[in-house]
Amino acid sequence: MRAAAAAGRRALPAVTVFVVARLAGVAALTVWAHRRHDHPRNLLGLEWDALWYHRIADWGYGTFIPSWEAPGLRYSDLAFFPLYPTVVRAADVVLPGGSVASALFVAWVCAALAAWGIFAVIDHCYGRRIATALVVVWGLLPYSIVLSMAYTEPVMSALAAWTLYATVTRRWGVAGALSVLAGLSRPNAVAVPAALMAAVVADAWHRWRTGRRQDGRAWLAALVAPAGWCGYLAWVGLHTGHGLHAAVHGYFDVQSRWGSDFDFGRYALKYVKHQVLFPDTLSAYMATTLCVGAVLLLTLAVLDRMPLPLLVYSAVLVVIALGGANFFSCKPRFLLPAFPLLVPCATALAGARPRAAAVTVVALAGVSLGYGAYLLTVVTVPL
Repeated sequence: MRAAAAAGRRALPAVTVFVVARLAGVAALTVWAHRRHDHPRNLLGLEWDALWYHRIADWGYGTFIPSWEAPGLRYSDLAFFPLYPTVVRAADVVLPGGSVASALFVAWVCAALAAWGIFAVIDHCYGRRIATALVVVWGLLPYSIVLSMAYTEPVMSALAAWTLYATVTRRWGVAGALSVLAGLSRPNAVAVPAALMAAVVADAWHRWRTGRRQDGRAWLAALVAPAGWCGYLAWVGLHTGHGLHAAVHGYFDVQSRWGSDFDFGRYALKYVKHQVLFPDTLSAYMATTLCVGAVLLLTLAVLDRMPLPLLVYSAVLVVIALGGANFFSCKPRFLLPAFPLLVPCATALAGARPRAAAVTVVALAGVSLGYGAYLLTVVTVPL
């Protein structure tokens, strides 16, 4: 308990700044939403994917909507993983205000836990100054408004951060259990068990080379780590058909009806080519800029020899985000949990002079608050 209290006090300044940044984002959205005669609760709790999670939390799975792009296709809520709506449903039993308020409460608590977990793992690997700077930068990204929405990114980020912390500190049992939960949160959360398994293999290789005995707890953690992710995919397959083929391909068939196939980046390249040849919207150019930035930061992570679990986790997220077809506007959101990529940015901020650091943070805050309100009140493409 004393160790946990000490860790909490160490992370408190970073988490406090993160919470203030997110509250400022909600306040900015509230002011702008009222000027446009919108309700901030609806924008944060019932827009795009949040509406799907709201329906799952209230009524369970079984909602289908006809596709507006291809006749004969139906969008299915089976594409959405169950952990977040399940927690929201449980919270709604004990909290006042209804399921939308419960969904936002769960997301906001998970966002704060994510900030704490991110601080913990980066502090362990790089030190307190860089960890604090990274939490601040992460909370002020252009798409950080998502961390205040009824979306699954806060839940996944929290579970991923604490899984990575347990992994780098060799708490294999905790890492395995958290990885199972992370796998139930989002499709791209497969990056979490991938990172854990890579760490276990690396640890086993080091033990073999140095003549030390293998750690059975580590191998057990690696074995159970993908159980949540694989279990939901198997359930969807069995729910949508019969036989082994359905169990293996059912979830991917559901995703393909959303246009979310994996094409190794061909769609992304065509989208960027279109932006070069023809004028496009501000949100499209911002999404492209952030995706290119993610690739550059991943390259730096490889060159700087980032700790293996953090590198594998980030690389899998980048590959899934940029290799998937359709919904290019959502790709920056898919990259939001890839917080280790921000280490070079946090290192620069932590090493800057106080005045330069303050100006940078204020500029980031201005972009984050303004762009977050813009995303939810002006942009008409999926977020």
